[in-house]
Amino acid sequence: MADQNAPTEQQLAEALTGAAPILLTQEPGAAAQPAPSPDDTWTLHGGTAWVYYGSGHRALTRPVILADGFNSGPSNRDLLWEHLDSGAYAFLTELRHRGHDVVLLGFNERSASILDNAGTASEAILRAISERQGDTPLAVGGLSMGGLVTRYALAKLEHDMVDHQTAVYFSYDSPHRGAWIPIALQAFAHYIRKLDSRFSDQMNSPAAQQLLSQHIQEWEDTPTPSHQRAEFLDALRAVGDWPQRPRKIAVANGVGTGTGNGIEPGAKTFRGKGLAITGTELYAQSDGDDQLVAQLRVVTLKKPQIRTSGLPDIDGAPGGTLEGFGILADALNALPRYAGMASEALIREHCFVPAVSAVDIRPIATDNELYTPVNDLDPYDSGLDEFKLASRNEPHTAITEELGSWIIDRLA
Repeated sequence: MADQNAPTEQQLAEALTGAAPILLTQEPGAAAQPAPSPDDTWTLHGGTAWVYYGSGHRALTRPVILADGFNSGPSNRDLLWEHLDSGAYAFLTELRHRGHDVVLLGFNERSASILDNAGTASEAILRAISERQGDTPLAVGGLSMGGLVTRYALAKLEHDMVDHQTAVYFSYDSPHRGAWIPIALQAFAHYIRKLDSRFSDQMNSPAAQQLLSQHIQEWEDTPTPSHQRAEFLDALRAVGDWPQRPRKIAVANGVGTGTGNGIEPGAKTFRGKGLAITGTELYAQSDGDDQLVAQLRVVTLKKPQIRTSGLPDIDGAPGGTLEGFGILADALNALPRYAGMASEALIREHCFVPAVSAVDIRPIATDNELYTPVNDLDPYDSGLDEFKLASRNEPHTAITEELGSWIIDRLA
């Protein structure tokens, strides 16, 4: 029998839709302070570029184009600047101090197709060439999805015989072999769709489907690579897979030793505590067949179970992490008390971009591939010319001196 004190579906829907959306992202709700005013702003088809001249420059001279990563909605200049420059290592400040001009590339919709946003990146590249004083080659790359956007943009320009004048391509923890959002989180997003569709919309967005190695469109679905991912990979192969002219470098926020992040397969990661969600439990992904990853309950008495087969122990794999379970718990705990959605993240994070994916050296379909000690591999197995992995598994796109200075040292 239902608890008479539990909220109705309508009350819960009003609470969810009246609050900030549940979105899986590293981005905080608001920047601590505004970004500096740019020296120039370019309005592009599908996005905006904010231009900051390097030390001693009064015009664009040594352009470094840096593309934003995945999220829902438009790029936020203040948040992007804060992420890149206000942490442990002031990446943008150091770039400008060394005489590079920073072109921050944002998109009107970060969850749109990578192929569409690559058109915006191509426009920014050609605009930089036309605005540049002198003939110093460009450096072009991006954070996370931004590394894939610019990878495709450069390769397509070459395929179309357009001179992109780029000497260095770089990516920062980009999922070249695919990214991972736990099936448990995807299932929960779709399970609450009728109450609030925004979380599900993010998981089903074109970019998410192109990025994720395994995807479900409905909570009952069997995980598979999305057809949109297959189409994106086909499009990438059609333009040569990688740009050939630039030197290609990348960094990973995961380690090269093959050591995981300590999350045990099958460990309970999240549990519902409020009246509306008690019975919901999420688990870390386990290898093998018929593995329980979620039990779902929101408002109703039903408790369907989500099970997977043939997936690896990927939540604990070496790589850049995302606090997916923590983000979910924090968002639900911020709802009004009457919503009955109090929750606890027993483990906050999971692997998001496996180390082998960020340096394009192994697929991410099996434990043997995910936990490969990259340091022991021949770097020629990668599509990159040079790469560096972090000394510890750390948050996805964490800007550290270890990785940030390595990139800057190699820019033209």
